Amino acid sequence: MIRVVVVDDQEMVRAGIAALLGAQDDIEVVGEAADGAAALAEAARTGPDVVVMDIRMPGMDGLTATRRLAGGPKVLVLTTFDADENVYRALRAGASGFLLKGARPAELAEAVRVVAAGEALLAPSVTRRLVEHVVESGLAPPGPPPGTPRLTPREREVLVLVAAGLSNAEIAARLVLAEQTVKTHVSHMLTKLDLRDRVQAVVHAYETGLVRPRGQ
Repeated sequence: MIRVVVVDDQEMVRAGIAALLGAQDDIEVVGEAADGAAALAEAARTGPDVVVMDIRMPGMDGLTATRRLAGGPKVLVLTTFDADENVYRALRAGASGFLLKGARPAELAEAVRVVAAGEALLAPSVTRRLVEHVVESGLAPPGPPPGTPRLTPREREVLVLVAAGLSNAEIAARLVLAEQTVKTHVSHMLTKLDLRDRVQAVVHAYETGLVRPRGQ
């Protein structure tokens, strides 16, 4: 059973999300909170596997709460706009996934399952925004990416495909490898670069210049 805490300052939205997730056979909503501070307290009290977190809230916002939950439960960020600058910042702060509030109910439930399983959920629109942010802010440095020389050629290849948004199955098909082999490469790559998950891998790939947007 996946234990979830739902965090949103709008009571109706929060109740709707909780009801939707609570109706799933494999998901149990163990707590709710209206702001970041309450989310931290609720997470400490209930020990959830996943926190479904709104970003924009009064008091302590979801960004700060996500940063403080790093190393604890997985955080699935919900927001209204994929262009929100805070989405990028939340991913860097430790969020394991991102979903628009306009997503279908089935998508939300599946997103919770994906994040709980230790995978990262990064919508293509978020990847595009991430690239745009890196380009506009000049974060991507020239020259060889720091840290990546520790990777084998195959691990670097896998990292590039992860940054392109491909799943393990898609990477396996692209490289003609077994999916389990791809999982092993991903695990080794994350360990060598001291990255938590695939989201951080995407951030790393663009910020270090290993992957550059088309036309750059």
